[in-house]
Amino acid sequence: MAESEPLLSRARGSNGLDCPVGSPDCVQVGPGAEARRDLCFEQAVIFIEDAIQYRSINHRMDARSMWLYRWYYSDAFQWILGFIIFLVLFLAFIETPSSFTRTSDVRYRSKPWNPPCGLTESIEVLCLLGFATDLSVKSYLVGWPQFRKSLWLVAYLVVLVVSFVDWMVSLSLVCQEPLRLRRLLRPFFLLQNSSMMKKMLKCIRWSLPEMASVVLLLALHLCVFTMLGMLLFTGEKDDGQDRERLIYFRNLAESLTSLLVLLTTANNPDIMIPAYSKNRAFAIFFIVFTLIGSLFLMNLLTAIIYNQFRGYLLKSIQASLFRKRLGTRAAYEVLSWMAKGEGGPQGVGVRAQDLLHVLQKVQASSTHKQAVMEQVRARSDGLLSADEFQKLFSEFDKSLTKEHPPPPEYQSPFLRSAQFLFGHPYFDYLGNFFVLANLVSICVFLVQDAGILPQDRDDFVLGILNCVFILYYLAEVLLKVFALGLPGYLSYPSNVFDGLLTVILLVLEISTLAVYRFPHPGWKPEMRGLLSLWDMVRLVNMLIVFRFLRIIPSMKLMAVVASTILGLIRNMRAFGGILVVVYYVFAIVGINLFQGVIVAPGNNSLAPNGSAPCGSYEQLDYWANNFDDFAAALVTLWNVMVVNNWQVFLDAYQRYSGPWSKIYFVLWWLVSSVIWINLFLALILENFLHKWDRRGDLQSLSGDEITTVDLLFREVLEEPTEEELMAKLRHHPHLQLCR
Repeated sequence: MAESEPLLSRARGSNGLDCPVGSPDCVQVGPGAEARRDLCFEQAVIFIEDAIQYRSINHRMDARSMWLYRWYYSDAFQWILGFIIFLVLFLAFIETPSSFTRTSDVRYRSKPWNPPCGLTESIEVLCLLGFATDLSVKSYLVGWPQFRKSLWLVAYLVVLVVSFVDWMVSLSLVCQEPLRLRRLLRPFFLLQNSSMMKKMLKCIRWSLPEMASVVLLLALHLCVFTMLGMLLFTGEKDDGQDRERLIYFRNLAESLTSLLVLLTTANNPDIMIPAYSKNRAFAIFFIVFTLIGSLFLMNLLTAIIYNQFRGYLLKSIQASLFRKRLGTRAAYEVLSWMAKGEGGPQGVGVRAQDLLHVLQKVQASSTHKQAVMEQVRARSDGLLSADEFQKLFSEFDKSLTKEHPPPPEYQSPFLRSAQFLFGHPYFDYLGNFFVLANLVSICVFLVQDAGILPQDRDDFVLGILNCVFILYYLAEVLLKVFALGLPGYLSYPSNVFDGLLTVILLVLEISTLAVYRFPHPGWKPEMRGLLSLWDMVRLVNMLIVFRFLRIIPSMKLMAVVASTILGLIRNMRAFGGILVVVYYVFAIVGINLFQGVIVAPGNNSLAPNGSAPCGSYEQLDYWANNFDDFAAALVTLWNVMVVNNWQVFLDAYQRYSGPWSKIYFVLWWLVSSVIWINLFLALILENFLHKWDRRGDLQSLSGDEITTVDLLFREVLEEPTEEELMAKLRHHPHLQLCR
């Protein structure tokens, strides 16, 4: 059906509805009525799925386009697209310079295996063709006018064209080109595929002016104290002031660098000691600088980022809510038109049986969909109004709470009593006590045997204790399965974690007994198989320590913190994606700037035994921190982001590659440690405060509630009005609404 034909049009007649000019009647009759009915159902399904996924409804709505649209957003196609994105990003580990070496230390690294020319390029061109297909489908579905308005789609096209051109240049130069521009563009494919990542990026862009004001204040603070430091530490030779000047305030660049590092407290109190050891009054300079910069301005930056970012993120989530309500209202309009056109009950609304038919086709959470369908069945009489229709889909806004299967019912009074006993929370407390006792026993033996070599240790007592505790863990799991039933036991994530570790511990213990026999005094057998006795015992002890985490849900305050962390892990993929993008770009830039500048020390180089300056790159054996391959670059960037000893990297790369290298590391510090870490901190605060407000009475957590980003702001979001929704629907590029 042509899209120029009105998809939503109905005759008001005596009810006051308007029909399109020249249209004698909006009621569909004849042989095409059934096809029109099926089309309306499909349109309603698409609109509801768009609402659930917060997608835009500005796409083609004819039958063929809707089939393509649902295929594009199917799990299979999205999984393939995600795999292609992962594959094209992973190529950086394989391409020259390859990361396939045992170590990144320039002293011990063997010559890496580099793929032949054409291998990674063949994989890459297949990925680029996949992205071209993705862009073609998206462009067709939204239409040319919408394509021109979408900066992301236009940028997608530009990135693909540049990547294909750069790929052809690589092949023409037999993979010997000095710079591969397309490697820098690969993270774009990850960004454009996530709407939440785009929102986060937009929020960061909106927050930059406020961040820049504080950063400029920090720069002014640095400049003022740099001038004061250079004027203050100009003493005579061989005194404390002169040593301070020669080490930290030799020139403007060194002074700025030293105070910038002090701003992160990485070189405190080293920078103060030369002058302070001669005159205690010099400590005032460094204390005042640290108070103003680190304790005031940096924390002020965190507060501003939290405040501004929360506001801008709220705007983005408000726009997502509008998309959700718009999709739901569009589905209502389609179904209500169909009810009116088929001569349904008097009035305007949606028939319950039509909505049930649509919901059966909608791809959504089965729990939420079942809840909506139950409410629809309860309103089987009459028509659903727009408000009632919208309220039905508020079920999808609620946090998901998993219902546990009922426990088995036993006929015997003895079994029922045992079921009550082993299903009681006190039985969990008893298990926690045994885990704690096991952990204490391990700590005692670790302290007692700290000075004994592993091959000289007698693990008889510890081996016996581990056997006893593991048998108790197995009995505990079996008794819980008896009390809750296997489905009920597996419905608790903590039980799955507990049971899995118990099975692994049991397998390891049986393997140990099979290879090294039962523990006995002087139990120090020779190594047999892949692992020695000490390695087996150590692996068992590590798993026991890890199993101690089961105690977290039992501690109410700790449970709130743990629940916050789990919520972040589940839902903060957008932040993780942006971090991947930033790491990827800076790693590629770092490889192009610093690959090969760190060379292995030769016979005439500084020896590691003390001839190198104390605290230098060479003396600290930082040789593995370099940019000679992608994996090493990622680890180096991580170490700089943590800002512990990052002045060592600034000094080393200044000496090996030049003073301009500092710009790269300072930019990385600003992007990662200042901006991204503070943004992440802001979202952690919002997530934790949300949970704390909802659980202020410190009720125990079940671990079943799922919190999403939009739920964090649900209480402060404003519902869009009907006038706003209808105005937006009337301007739909592929939908003509007649009201």
